[in-house]
Amino acid sequence: MALINSDRDGAVTGIRTPHTEQTVRLTVAQATVRFLAAQYVERDGERTQFFAGCFGIFGHGNVAGLGQALLQAETEDLDAGREPSLPYVLGRNEQAMVHTAVAYARMRDRLQAWAVTASVGPGSTNMVTGAALATINRLPVLLLPADTFATRVSAPVLQELERPDSGDVTVNDCFRPVSRFFDRVWRPEQLPAALLGAMRVLTDPVETGTATVAIPQDVQAEAFDWPVSLFAERTWHVGRPLPERAALTRAAEAIRSARRPLIVAGGGVIYSRATDALARFCERTGIPVGQSQAGKGSLPYDHPQSVGAIGSTGTTAANALAAEADVVIGIGTRYGDFTSASRTAFTDPDVRFVNINVASLDAVKQGGVGVVADARETIEALDKALADYAVADGYRTLVAQLAADWEATVDAVYAPGTHGTNVATGAEALTQNEVIGLVNAISEPRDVVVCAAGSMPGDLHKLWRTRDSKGYHVEYGYSCMGYEVAGGLGVAMACPDRDVFVMVGDGSYLMMATELVTAVQEGVKVIVVLVQNHGFASIGSLSESLGSQRFGTSYRYRSGRGRLDGDVLPVDLAANAASLGVDVLRATTAAEFADALETAKASDRATVVHVETDPLIGAPDSESWWDVPVSETSTLESTRQAREVYEAWKKVQRPYLRPSESTSAASPVTDN
Repeated sequence: MALINSDRDGAVTGIRTPHTEQTVRLTVAQATVRFLAAQYVERDGERTQFFAGCFGIFGHGNVAGLGQALLQAETEDLDAGREPSLPYVLGRNEQAMVHTAVAYARMRDRLQAWAVTASVGPGSTNMVTGAALATINRLPVLLLPADTFATRVSAPVLQELERPDSGDVTVNDCFRPVSRFFDRVWRPEQLPAALLGAMRVLTDPVETGTATVAIPQDVQAEAFDWPVSLFAERTWHVGRPLPERAALTRAAEAIRSARRPLIVAGGGVIYSRATDALARFCERTGIPVGQSQAGKGSLPYDHPQSVGAIGSTGTTAANALAAEADVVIGIGTRYGDFTSASRTAFTDPDVRFVNINVASLDAVKQGGVGVVADARETIEALDKALADYAVADGYRTLVAQLAADWEATVDAVYAPGTHGTNVATGAEALTQNEVIGLVNAISEPRDVVVCAAGSMPGDLHKLWRTRDSKGYHVEYGYSCMGYEVAGGLGVAMACPDRDVFVMVGDGSYLMMATELVTAVQEGVKVIVVLVQNHGFASIGSLSESLGSQRFGTSYRYRSGRGRLDGDVLPVDLAANAASLGVDVLRATTAAEFADALETAKASDRATVVHVETDPLIGAPDSESWWDVPVSETSTLESTRQAREVYEAWKKVQRPYLRPSESTSAASPVTDN
């Protein structure tokens, strides 16, 4: 506090101030880069530099600001004989850069992230989809979109949104609903609070997602005297919240009363590094474990208590147990509609839920007992509290039999012999099941499979035999077409000691294959399995099941009737991939495909393996459902039949709260 003295006339005679801190004069962009390089995180005694680097594409909005700052920092580091403290990577597509950053953060269990910068206007708004993906999946990424002039001296500038009703709204306001933190730095003095606010969110397991700090282009280049303390190394401690004693007691009581319990393991188990604790707990108690998309890998596929994927794309083993479960224990899951099969998976009329999650938002879902705490700490505490509890031998036997039955199903679809037809040539073609099986067999236990959209995420969820907790990387919170190649690049950058198999269909490949160029540029090895089936296999199948006859889902010429039902388009995606600088191998038979995979594994370069498959042969049925509304009236018989099926499933769908739950002792109000 400053102390002000004045004479009897009120004139100020002197100001005593605390010790004035040393300052350094830098632009806002230079200060941002220096600050980011000095941020660290610590968990369980392990300290890591938080930002692995900065992806960027430069334009008039950031080339002279953040672009100059990154150049200056890199030059100073190299001249001093140091590795760059904030390495810069040039991307090819702004959305793809965010995907790469998100995939990297997921592989690092959210303990490391990237910053991503883009220019004014379309460069920045191209990142909005990536921002939504990061926030939905609760993965940290810092976006630094350039903005228009704070001074407005040259307004309207190129690519500026000019509104007659508001002078302070820019296109970057699009980031507000898809970011967990948003700020705009109109003046240099605002930068410290904005950056510290972003770091608070990025390093918080509950709040994490996209943090967006928009910086106008003139402000980026503006100089200011910064306190040197702003650039001191700062360590953000990532804690493990302990379960509250009473909540733990309620959870233990609910589980102890269960005869047919089932664990639903979500991504939180993996991010918390609770997989070993989960294995010990379920081995001792005999409780089976179904896994969400993000939670796949929580247990190895061959663990005695693993029943594989659960929900709309689940195994028949997990879904059969879910239907009969009397207590469902959700650990680190947000209960997406695929996980709960649109609330039709858990059909026992008296089923109760125990939800363990670091976020209260997820702990109260489904009703029941909520434990807001770290997954690993809670599992270990429950293991002690339930030391006298285990399921009956008969239930263990049932779990083992159901799991064995499903593995036999996987063996059957993985086995060669069930061939499909190439829709373009009429020749024999592999099925997608065979392709997945061969990649699964040739990959090593620590290798990683990457996917995001189309039919393959569901097929992988059911079929892929995960052997390592980080061996399965499917983005299914946003299920964003185009994520695969960019995400695979991020995975490979995060774990260069593993081979990364990117499974991508022609639909997603055509959306965004550009980061193959970045992989070549950075010398990053990825193996891209490009499955071409001349259309949208997933939506085609869904369309058919909903009575819409695969309309608009095939890549075909427009016929004389004016519909897209002519000959198959002559698209050569293998040639396209080769033009981007990667090695390309073509395969048409199982033997050729296996040889190509082995060649790709032996190489140290990015490689695309191209294979054509039959889109009409799907994976085994999950005996489950996904709620996609069907037209209530139609002149099409196919639609009317689909509506009848839809209405039958709607009768099974569990309401958010059953009438008895609103007043029972198990209600969210009393138990959470």
